[in-house]
Amino acid sequence: MATMEFRCSSRRIQQSFGSAIVTILLLLFIHGAHSFYLPGVAPQDFEKGDELKVKVNKLTSIKTQLPYSYYSLPFCRPKKIVDSTENLGEVLRGDRIENAPYSFKMREAQMCNILGRVILDAKSAKAFKEKIDDEYRVNMILDNLPLVVPIDRLDQGAPSIVYQLGYHVGLKGQYEGSKEQKYFMHNHLAFTVRYHRDMQTDAARIVGFEVKPYSVKHEYEGQWSEKTRLTTCDPHTKRLVVSSATPQEVENKKEIIFTYDVDFQESEVKWASRWDAYLLMSDNQIHWFSIVNSLMIVLFLSGMVAMIMLRTLYRDISRYNELETQEEAQEETGWKLVHGDVFRPPANSDLLCVYVGTGVQCLGMVLVTMIFAMLGFLSPSNRGGLMTAMLLLWVFMGLFAGYASSRLYKLFKGTEWKRIAFRTAFLFPAVVSAIFFVLNALIWGQKSSGAVPFGTMFALIFLWFGISVPLVFVGAYIGFKKPPLDDPVKTNKIPRQIPEQAWYMNPVFSILIGGILPFGAVFIELFFILTSIWLNQFYYIFGFLFLVFVILMVTCAEITIVLCYFQLCSEDYLWWWRSYLTSGSSALYLFLYAAFYFFTKLQITKLVSAMLYFGYMLIASYAFFVLTGTIGFYACLWFTRLIYSSVKID
Repeated sequence: MATMEFRCSSRRIQQSFGSAIVTILLLLFIHGAHSFYLPGVAPQDFEKGDELKVKVNKLTSIKTQLPYSYYSLPFCRPKKIVDSTENLGEVLRGDRIENAPYSFKMREAQMCNILGRVILDAKSAKAFKEKIDDEYRVNMILDNLPLVVPIDRLDQGAPSIVYQLGYHVGLKGQYEGSKEQKYFMHNHLAFTVRYHRDMQTDAARIVGFEVKPYSVKHEYEGQWSEKTRLTTCDPHTKRLVVSSATPQEVENKKEIIFTYDVDFQESEVKWASRWDAYLLMSDNQIHWFSIVNSLMIVLFLSGMVAMIMLRTLYRDISRYNELETQEEAQEETGWKLVHGDVFRPPANSDLLCVYVGTGVQCLGMVLVTMIFAMLGFLSPSNRGGLMTAMLLLWVFMGLFAGYASSRLYKLFKGTEWKRIAFRTAFLFPAVVSAIFFVLNALIWGQKSSGAVPFGTMFALIFLWFGISVPLVFVGAYIGFKKPPLDDPVKTNKIPRQIPEQAWYMNPVFSILIGGILPFGAVFIELFFILTSIWLNQFYYIFGFLFLVFVILMVTCAEITIVLCYFQLCSEDYLWWWRSYLTSGSSALYLFLYAAFYFFTKLQITKLVSAMLYFGYMLIASYAFFVLTGTIGFYACLWFTRLIYSSVKID
């Protein structure tokens, strides 16, 4: 036991180290601090015999990605179904939390409790079979802890336990000597509630909620009544369910009796650490490999940028400033020759302003969300908290979106700031909303609980039109009224002709090459993110994620600066859009990787489910394009202003 505790503690320390190295800088500035835990709910103490409220959540499947409410199947129901209050994120995730007919008493074991009886008709039997075919899982909640199924496995020769969320509705199998596939129902549940007891008060807190499902064809004598005693599961005769030797078939007119056991086991795990079993499922070594891989890319690019800035660029500036005659200046070639055109407004400059403002909005949302997540405010125990926070932060970051777009618009000598504000407020959200509405219609057509209700849809529209749009206009007004940035050099009246470029400076080629490195810095961590989203697992390693995101920003900035310098040296001054597209093209590789992940890791076969996957990944890739493109653009803008303000221009 001591060895197992030490091993668990070591893994916990290793897991939390990624977050610690990120947040330690913040802690250095705090003179006095107290340890605290932010799980989303306050701890609740239970006395012996207290009633425990079990709740049921949605049915989920990694094969269809379509959630359904628990009572969409003919399970045993309580006298009155009561819906729990859900936040915005929970509704968008498809959570439907309702009360359950299970009756638990704290620290009072119960064996062979009869929940109820259901006689299947053709429709209900078909519904159960469809859910079993699609490997749907039943999700439950006790004291805000999700139900898990413990599975033993050998990990490098040593036994270990992994936890899967929820239990399967049923399974398919064959009777011995038969080749015909049959459907069997998991109708007996052996629950284990783990608790940590306070030695002084004798009160206990729940720290674990596990289940082992069985398929049992229950039998009884005489006619069915509320007081019927089962012969297949009777604590009085010490006949308990320990296997599925005689499984319960799912067929028309079949009688299914639902039963359950409840066992309580004391645990040394404290309440503040009860989520460790859920969160310690990923291999930290792979995450560290992701960080090292990303750092190698950053070091390589940093070396190139340092060489450009400290050697080549410094030498160029010194040579340009030492030229004494006009004839010598005219004979020179390189980036100085395009000084009269480098700050010329690009084609479709209004659209560029809109995308830059939207990118600032995305960047602010992501940064603040990650900071809150690392501090524990967005723990998985706070269901839907992450998505709710992202939506609200997106709305309020509209202020910065309007400011950034109007500032750039004024740099381009624009005068109609309201038009830019309007486009910034509506372009990106309108595209995302159009895709979302189509996907929601598909989900609604499947009668899934993942379909967003009308009330929630109205709330989303209110957040957009009632808060985000006004904030964008306020930000645009503030940004436009500020004095514009002065160009370091004067723009020529007549555009300079761009000379013919080498094949490696072709815009399409350089843009695609530039997008590989930012994607390469994040693709390993992207695997874990996709797994948590589409394989119904938890992702809570926000310390690693924040480090990877910082590396992504540095990579986007550095690769854009390097390619921008090469572009200017070839006397091509059309850098505005290319700087945005260079780092933004990493979104193309993200979408291609998502397609690769779909065909190699997922088992989705239905057309609607595939459309949902690619639709949501298209939205994610679009947001990634806006985010990374804006980072690269601002890096290149800073770089060009820096170098052209450093040379003497006659």
